[in-house]
Amino acid sequence: MRNMLIIARRELGAYFATPVAVVFIVIFLVLQSVLTFNMGGFFDRDQADLIPFFSFLPWVLLLLVPAITMRLWAEERRGGTIELLLTLPVRVWEAVVGKFIAAWCFCAIALVLTFPMVITVNFLGHPDNGMIVAGYLGALLVAGSFLSVGAAMSATTRNQVIAFVAAVALCLLFAVMSYPLVTEFLSQRVPVLAEVARGLSVNERYLGFTRGVIALPDIVFFASFMLFWLVANTLILQARKAD
Repeated sequence: MRNMLIIARRELGAYFATPVAVVFIVIFLVLQSVLTFNMGGFFDRDQADLIPFFSFLPWVLLLLVPAITMRLWAEERRGGTIELLLTLPVRVWEAVVGKFIAAWCFCAIALVLTFPMVITVNFLGHPDNGMIVAGYLGALLVAGSFLSVGAAMSATTRNQVIAFVAAVALCLLFAVMSYPLVTEFLSQRVPVLAEVARGLSVNERYLGFTRGVIALPDIVFFASFMLFWLVANTLILQARKAD
């Protein structure tokens, strides 16, 4: 546990040691503000809530989260420091979880910085703040899910661009699995797969949170999803360590 926290603290500090953290947060905040208040028709709806904010959030995370994770392991492999890390008295899973926690905390910080939007809607009207809290919880779980996928993809290559593209492609797949275009296509060919696709859709599970419903099955899904990809990340690194 101690090693894991040390790695997490080191990685989180590394984000803010360069302008990368500031650039990411600024882009995230600007994108979310523009999408919420302009493209989301916030003022046209004449309703004080954050539905547009939470509607666009998974798609913004889908593009920006892989930008965080692409360097997690790819940079270590490219610089040759991964060999040093794997020879230290640190379990592979501790390094994996430590880096994941750091990236997740970074995403949490970015989400916290959107709090002025919550203040704004409360100033303009009387929104359901319970629904907003649930939406933020769902957003944090979506971010964690995409981070776990991106980290695993980063462990497979030393090229950050490849890690980024692979992570975006996989995250997009898990985001659109419940969309009619996908489910109807699968229903016509393999009906069972259509149900599986709905069950594995990150966006489908996220919708409940945006409606203010914090359901145990959805939380279990996100926890299992992250665990699966963190285990995959660990196995990939252990295979490399055995080479």
